[in-house]
Amino acid sequence: MRKSRFTEEQIIGLLKQAEAGRPVAELCRQIGITDTTFYKWRSKFAGLEVSEARRLRQLEEENRRLKGLVADQALDIQVLKEVLGRK
Repeated sequence: MRKSRFTEEQIIGLLKQAEAGRPVAELCRQIGITDTTFYKWRSKFAGLEVSEARRLRQLEEENRRLKGLVADQALDIQVLKEVLGRK
């Protein structure tokens, strides 16, 4: 997973500037992102405080790690079933 150049604080600060009435195109041009990226951030972080956004990131990372563990275990189970099935 690619790490963002921007921290949660920066993203939420940018979203608050847009809520305050600053034009989205100007904000995007200033920090060097596309409008699409801005709107993805807005759908993900809208209404969140910095601490909540950090918690969201931690939960997403934990979810990714647990999905990997489940996939590894499923693969192990499949291999064991194949080995036991040959006997």
